[in-house]
Amino acid sequence: MSRKKTAKGKGSSKSPKASPSSGRTGKGLTAAAAPSSGLVYPSRPSISNSGEFYDIAFKVMLVGDSGVGKTCLLVRFKDGAFLAGSFISTVGIDFRNKVMTIDAVKVKLQIWDTAGQERFRSVTHAYYRDAHALLLLYDVTNKASFDNIRAWLTEIHEYAQQDVVVMLLGNKADVTHDRVVKREEGEKLAKEFGVPFMETSAKSGLNVELAFTAVASSCEHLLGFFIPLLLSSLSEPLRHR
Repeated sequence: MSRKKTAKGKGSSKSPKASPSSGRTGKGLTAAAAPSSGLVYPSRPSISNSGEFYDIAFKVMLVGDSGVGKTCLLVRFKDGAFLAGSFISTVGIDFRNKVMTIDAVKVKLQIWDTAGQERFRSVTHAYYRDAHALLLLYDVTNKASFDNIRAWLTEIHEYAQQDVVVMLLGNKADVTHDRVVKREEGEKLAKEFGVPFMETSAKSGLNVELAFTAVASSCEHLLGFFIPLLLSSLSEPLRHR
């Protein structure tokens, strides 16, 4: 998985003093002091909001123009369902948690769904600073959402961490008759910026699980450091509870 290498711009200094990420894990359990990257490193297994134990947590953001399917993608991944029909666009920021097992370690993804409208952009900028991964979406039936990807990448380079994991997703790949952005175009753009690419469909579920799994696995620069510590510090009954 490729990571962004461009140095952060001056805009990164505009992040508020208080990080938008909470310093508490689910159900009132407070994690041990976390590194400045925002990584949650509990001294014992923490509990997610759903009551499921996890060893480590990563913050993932969904970004892209309004209407590209960010909320639908998140709901498909979290609940395995598709939001059919019309619904109100995300206002500001929303998030959901999901625990996955990667290399025998319970990883909680704290997934932030952001509003794509320009008027909310200043709000979402503050959340870039401690994000570990970003899923950047465009709609294959909307050429403007694809053309705006360069602007989104510029914004990511300015506000996100230097080593943040970025993946480009061409969503709504199930639609064939209204497609205006070819798969080859997405692949070419992703290659230009050195980020991985895949097409997804929140409606059919195409590559949705794979995209989130790939992003979680690509945080190996963090996982690789903490896994030995976690495995050596956790007792066997607790880890498999």
